[in-house]
Amino acid sequence: MSQQSPSFFPTPAIDHAFAGLGAGVVAVLCMHPLDLLKIKFQVATDKPRGGLGKQIWLSLKDIKTQQGWRGLYRGVGPNITGNASSWGLYFLFYNMLKNRATGGDPNYKLSSGSYLLYSAEASAVTAVMTNPIWVVKVRMFTTRPDTPQSYRGLWDGLKTIHRTEGIRGLYRGTSLALFGVSNGAMQFMAYEKMKEWGFERKRKQFAKAGKQFKPADDKLVRFPGGGLALLTRTTQSNTSYTIMSGASKLWALSLTYPYQVVRSRIQNNATAHLYPTIRACIKRTFAEEGFRGFYRGLGTNLVRVLPGTCVTFVVYENLAWLLRTTAVRGEQRKRAIEESRMS
Repeated sequence: MSQQSPSFFPTPAIDHAFAGLGAGVVAVLCMHPLDLLKIKFQVATDKPRGGLGKQIWLSLKDIKTQQGWRGLYRGVGPNITGNASSWGLYFLFYNMLKNRATGGDPNYKLSSGSYLLYSAEASAVTAVMTNPIWVVKVRMFTTRPDTPQSYRGLWDGLKTIHRTEGIRGLYRGTSLALFGVSNGAMQFMAYEKMKEWGFERKRKQFAKAGKQFKPADDKLVRFPGGGLALLTRTTQSNTSYTIMSGASKLWALSLTYPYQVVRSRIQNNATAHLYPTIRACIKRTFAEEGFRGFYRGLGTNLVRVLPGTCVTFVVYENLAWLLRTTAVRGEQRKRAIEESRMS
């Protein structure tokens, strides 16, 4: 009998989408000021002030002095919308693809290539759908709220760009965003394989203790009158989540970061005349700043993205677990009521 995990929403993929959306919101609220600095550092061309810690402190202090506390959360609306929708859509498409390949069997093992392919496909669709949001976000991050070029919010930014630049303006940097799917694809391939290694380690620990362990199933719940449902965390501890998500993100980011710098520069309206095309941006950046120019803001990004990634994945996995357990309890109550009516 195929073991199918019950879902809180109509399908498990929607459960994962909801968990991803919630994780995206929490991560943005925690890490937004550093995300703001990352974009500012990426589009900057002047010489950095001191070491990384000093740069971050002085930049945050400058924003606080000039714009107040609200300045540190400028653009938080587009950032929440972008991150929440991106993670929600990504996990929706990713799990739909995985479920189609595995038939919903949680014990079915996919190859590294399959993880890479499904993650890339989900990332590509998500990147195209959310690119206009990121264009607005970058421009809100790189302009002061009291300048004529600033936007009052996400909707105002979308309308203004569409009116002044047309559809092409909303999709500036899309080709680079599609290139960037390699980041998410490599991260998820590494993350999924790390989870499998973690289960393998657990299996060996159980074997040593003379116990049986099923990688996708810590606890099987039998319903009254027959039937079997999965009640499983399908992960390791939160500490393991943190290590696995951080390590996989660090590996993927170190390989793909330069495209983020180029994308931010061509999306930034203030420097559009300097970087009109991807080719011109790459050529000018290398000529004026050398290879290091393609890694501007990397330190700040690591400070921001590693904790942010860990928060996102810990929240996502726990929300997904909460939805599964809630669904299982609901099925148990339903079956118990049906059996009591029949007896």
